[in-house]
Amino acid sequence: MKIRYQLAASAVALTICSFSSAAFAQSTGSVDFEEEVIVVSGTRTQDVAGIQAPDSTKAKAVLTQEFIERQNPGQTILDTINAIPGVNFQNNDAYGSSGGTLNIRGFDSSRISLTFDGIPLNDSGNYAIYSNQQLDPELIEQVNVNLGTTDVDSPTASAVGGTVNYRTMTPTEDFGVKVSGSIGDFNFERLFGMVNTGNLTSFGTRAFFSASKATNDNPFNNYGVIDKQQYNAKVYQPIGSDGDFIAIAANYNENRNNFFGSLPLRNDAGRVVGSGSGNRFPANNDEREYLINFPCSTTVTPVAGTADAATSCGTEFDRRYNPSNTGSIRGSSKFTFGEKLTLTVDPSYQYVKANGGGTVTAREARRDIDPTGGTANCTTVTTGAGVSCQAGYLSGSPFFGKDLNGDGDILDQVTMMAPSQTQTHRYGVISSLRYEISDAHSIRLAYTFDRARHRQTGEVGLLDVNGEPLDVFPVNKPQIAANGVTLQKRNRLSYAILQQVSGEYRGEFMDSDLVVTAGVRAPFFKRDLTNYCFTSSAGGFVECFGDGNQNTLNATLNPTQGAPQNRVFKYDKILPNLGFNYKFTPEFSMFASFAQGLSVPGTDSLYNAFFFPITTARARPAPETTDSVDVGLRYRSGNIQAQLSGWLTKFQNRLASAYDPELDQNVYRNLGNVDKYGIDGSVSYRPIPELAVYVFGSYMKSEIKNNVAIGENTNGSPVFAATAGQREGGSPKYSFGGTVRGEVGPVELGITAKRTGPRNIFDTGEATYTGTYIPTGAVPTGTLGATARTQIFGEAAPAYWLVNLDASINLGFLGVSDKTRFQLNVYNLFDQFYVGGFGGGLAQSASYNRTTGVATYGGPGFVQIGAPRTVSGTITVAF
Repeated sequence: MKIRYQLAASAVALTICSFSSAAFAQSTGSVDFEEEVIVVSGTRTQDVAGIQAPDSTKAKAVLTQEFIERQNPGQTILDTINAIPGVNFQNNDAYGSSGGTLNIRGFDSSRISLTFDGIPLNDSGNYAIYSNQQLDPELIEQVNVNLGTTDVDSPTASAVGGTVNYRTMTPTEDFGVKVSGSIGDFNFERLFGMVNTGNLTSFGTRAFFSASKATNDNPFNNYGVIDKQQYNAKVYQPIGSDGDFIAIAANYNENRNNFFGSLPLRNDAGRVVGSGSGNRFPANNDEREYLINFPCSTTVTPVAGTADAATSCGTEFDRRYNPSNTGSIRGSSKFTFGEKLTLTVDPSYQYVKANGGGTVTAREARRDIDPTGGTANCTTVTTGAGVSCQAGYLSGSPFFGKDLNGDGDILDQVTMMAPSQTQTHRYGVISSLRYEISDAHSIRLAYTFDRARHRQTGEVGLLDVNGEPLDVFPVNKPQIAANGVTLQKRNRLSYAILQQVSGEYRGEFMDSDLVVTAGVRAPFFKRDLTNYCFTSSAGGFVECFGDGNQNTLNATLNPTQGAPQNRVFKYDKILPNLGFNYKFTPEFSMFASFAQGLSVPGTDSLYNAFFFPITTARARPAPETTDSVDVGLRYRSGNIQAQLSGWLTKFQNRLASAYDPELDQNVYRNLGNVDKYGIDGSVSYRPIPELAVYVFGSYMKSEIKNNVAIGENTNGSPVFAATAGQREGGSPKYSFGGTVRGEVGPVELGITAKRTGPRNIFDTGEATYTGTYIPTGAVPTGTLGATARTQIFGEAAPAYWLVNLDASINLGFLGVSDKTRFQLNVYNLFDQFYVGGFGGGLAQSASYNRTTGVATYGGPGFVQIGAPRTVSGTITVAF
C-alpha cells in the first residue's frame, strides 16, 4: 500500500517530512487529489524561508507558518499575502482589525474566493471579503493563492479573479501550551493562548483550544476604539494507518470598531475636519491633526409646540460602528476504500451578525406619500390628519407618527442610529470521490452544495445624550412607529443557493515529466429574493412601510415604483479548467492553464433590478464571464524558488461596484468588455542557512473596450462616460518589492519593502475636482457660487513604499524554554503617508446646468488613509 500523509499536518511536520503539496489546495478532496500525484511522482517540498512555488499546472504561491509568524501580532492573513506578486492589500490599521482592500491581478475582493478550511468566507450577498474577521495567524498552517483561477470544486459564485485558501493547523500528538502577549503604539494590547491536548486516547484522538483578545485606539482620531476577541477549537481523530481521519473545528469572532480614514488630515483651505464627502483624498504630507467632536456637548431641550431640530451629536463619520459577530463549525473527513477509491466529505455551518452605517434624522411626523402634492397636515397627533399621511421609512428618513422626545407634539426631528443590518445562516458541504486508475492516472467527481439565508434589514436605534448608541445592534431592540410597525431603511430576505457538480482528470506521461489536468465544473446558482419594500429608483432606493394596508395605498398613489415582491434568478454554465506542467529537468519546468469563470450578480444588483418590470431586459442582470490563460516557468531547488508567469483575462459584461458610505449602499456600473493582462514573477533564494533573500514584482494592464452609458439626455439620446481605452480604477499599474532576512545566533532580523504603483481613481482616467467647472464664455448663474474648479487629486493615487521590519531573539540563553522569544515589529517603518484602499469609480459625480454649461462637482469616492508607523513588541512562551 502506498504511503499517504494526513490531511492537515502542521507546517513543522510538513517541513520535516518534505511532502507539503498536500496543503496546496482548499478542500479535503482537492488536497487528496494533489497528494496522490505527489506520492506517485516523489515530488519533494521546496520551501525557502516559508515561501513556496508549487510545481502545479496553475500559477500559485504558498506562504507557510514560518513566514506568517513574523508579521505583526494578530495580523490579518490578507496583509501577509501582500508579499505575493500580483496581490495588493491596503490595511486600514497596522494590526489588521479594521478591515482593508484586497486586489489580485486587478480583480477586487468580490471576485476573489476566500476559503478557510475549504468553506467560503465571501459574503453570500455581495461577495465582499472582511479582512478583520480572519483566523488568528498563530493557528494558520499555510496560505496559498491561486492567481486568476479556481479549483474545480471551489464553492464560489463570483471567483473569476483567483482564490485565497488557508488552513487551520492540526492538533499535535504531544501536549503543549503557547502564550503570547503584545503591546504597541495606539494603546495596543493583545493576549493569545493555546493548549494542545496531545493524544487523549490510545487511538490518537487529540485537540487544541485557543483564545485571543486585542484592543487598540484609532490612529487618526481621539474617539475610535478597536476591540476584537476570538475563540477556536479543533478535534482530530485519525482512522487506521492509511491517512484517513475525521476532524471538527469551531471558530467564533467578535469585532467592534468604528469607521475612519476617509476624511482629510489637514486644516488648510478647502480641507476641513468633518464628515464632508468632498475632501476624501489626502495629500501626501505629515500633518496628522485629526480630531472629532468628542466628547459631545451638543444637547437639545425639546419645547412643546416648537419644531425642534435634531442634534448633531453622534453624527460624525468616525462615530459609525461596524460591529460583527461571526462563527463557524467545520467538518472534514477522509475515508479510503481499498487501494483505489477515496471519499472526502467537508460539511460546514456559518453564522454572521453584522452591520455598518451611520445616523439618520428621524421625523416625529408622518409623511404625505401622495406625489400630487396633497394638502394633508401630517404633523398632528390625531390619526385623522389625512389618508395619505403615513408612517414608514420614506425618502431616506424614518417617519414615526408619534412623539419621540416627550414634549407632547410630533413636530420634531431626532437623531437616531440607522445601520444596515445583516444576519446570515449558511450551510454547505463539499464532497469528492477519487478513483485511482493507475499509479499515473486518477479521476475524481465532486459535488458542492452551499445554501445561505441572507436577511438584510435596517432597523433604527436610540442614541444616548453623548451620541453613543444604546446598542450597536438596533435589531436587538428596534424602534416602532405609531402604527406598531418596525421602521426599516431596507427589509429583504434572500436565499443564495449553489449546487455544483465537477469532474477532474490528472495524468502523468513521459516518465512523469508531463502532468496534465483536465477538469470541468458545472455550477447551478439560484437566487430567491424577496423585497418587502417598494423600489423607487434604478439605484436601489426603497420606501418601506411594513404594513399591508399602507403597501396597497402606496401602490395606488405611486404606480411607477416596484412593489414588494419575490423574484427568482437562475444562472448556470459549463466551465472548463485545463492545464499542464512539463519538467525539462527535475528543477526547471513550464506550466500553462486555461479556465473559464462565472460571476453571478450580487444581491444589491439584483434587488436594484426590482425597479423594472419583470418582462424587461434590465430586470434580468446578466452574469459576468471570463476566459483566463496563464503561461509560466518555474525553477525549484533546495535553495531557490523562482516563478515567472504571463496572463490574460478577457472579461465579458464587467459589472463594477463601489461602496458609498454616505448613501450606505453599493453603486453599480457596467463596463462591458474589459481585457486584462500582465506578468508576475518572484525569486526566493537562500545562499547560506543564515541568509534568505526574496524579490517579487508584477505589472498589470487593463483596457475598457467601450464608452459606458450612464444616462439619457432630455431627448432620450444616451449619455456616455469616456471610458474606451482607459484602465479600470482602483488597481495598481505595477508593484514590486522584496524581503531580506538574516540570522546571527539567537537573533533574527527581517526587512520587507513593497512599492505599490499608481491607481487610477476613476475608470475615465480623469482627475478629481471640487467646486465648479465653467466652460469658456459661460456665465455662472443661480447658486453655483464658485468661480472655478480646484483639482484636489490627479488622475491616479500616487505610488507609495511600505516598509516593514521584524526582529526577534530566542531567549533560551536566559535558561528558559528554547521556544521562548521576543519579537519586535515596525509597520510602515518610514511613516509613509499614502492613500490606502479604495474601490475606484466610473467617474466623479457632477450636476450640470444645461443653460450655462456649468458643472458642479460632487465628492470623490470613498478612500482609506494608509496606516501610520506602528511599533509593537511580543513575547511568546511555549512548552
